[in-house]
Amino acid sequence: MVRVRSTEVKAVDEQRPLPHLGINVLLDVWSVSQAVGNLLNAALAPSGLNADEFAIYSLLARQGPLTPTELSRQMAAPPTTVSSYINRFHQRGHVQRNPNPRDRRSYRVSLTDRGRETHRAGAALFMPVLRQLVEDLGPAEPEIRASLALLRNRSDDLYKTMTSGDKATTPIGEHDKEALQ
Repeated sequence: MVRVRSTEVKAVDEQRPLPHLGINVLLDVWSVSQAVGNLLNAALAPSGLNADEFAIYSLLARQGPLTPTELSRQMAAPPTTVSSYINRFHQRGHVQRNPNPRDRRSYRVSLTDRGRETHRAGAALFMPVLRQLVEDLGPAEPEIRASLALLRNRSDDLYKTMTSGDKATTPIGEHDKEALQ
């Protein structure tokens, strides 16, 4: 028996607003990430792109040709995930692979004309959502973005420490136990 997984999220009952998240910063960010993904997937659906794909197309549109390693770093994604996306986009005719002039073992990925056209269609759907969210956040928006940048940098630093091969661990303290409850 194959279980079909629905990606559709039931609408939030407007009479019952969600409580303040306040679980802990990592789970709060995860919850917000899920909500933003759902919002973007709904907005972008007519373009044929999902939120992840639109983000990658946006990186390529904004930053020009990138190597898979550069994409991986920007996306905070494993190389295998990046490779899967590149292959999918290449099959669609939305990206091209060109030799990397700095490293003959590597290549650089860029959007094709069709890829740029698809990105523009997605951007036309994305921008009204972004404008509305920025308006709703008001003057707090720059501070929120700065906090997100700090969180991303610190998360990257912690990830590097955890995966560096140094297996020294810190025992869970009382404050940590409270955060996990």
